[in-house]
Amino acid sequence: MENLATLAQLVVSVSVIIVWVFRYDNIVVEFKQYGISDLLRNIVGASKISLATILLLAICYEGLPLVEASLGMAFFMICAQIAHIKVKNPLIKYVPSFIFLVLSLFIAAFNYGVI
Repeated sequence: MENLATLAQLVVSVSVIIVWVFRYDNIVVEFKQYGISDLLRNIVGASKISLATILLLAICYEGLPLVEASLGMAFFMICAQIAHIKVKNPLIKYVPSFIFLVLSLFIAAFNYGVI
């Protein structure tokens, strides 16, 4: 189960970093569609990259706020779900953030000792 939690950390953290760093142009378009300001978009991006970095580093270093980072990431994924609902995106647009939501909650539950 520990290997599964570590894999989930890798998937969430690397995916978020790739999207927010290398596919940022898509993020700009999506946030405009949602009617979210550039300032809030940049705050969300910096926060998600920071949380993803904590998730990634926590694989090698104990003592980092892993549960808090995974719950923070889960919060952002819930917000993404709400944004998709608000603009009535097709169901396929909901899938990535839903998967990352489930993975983030799994990481938090495992590391908190619930699972």
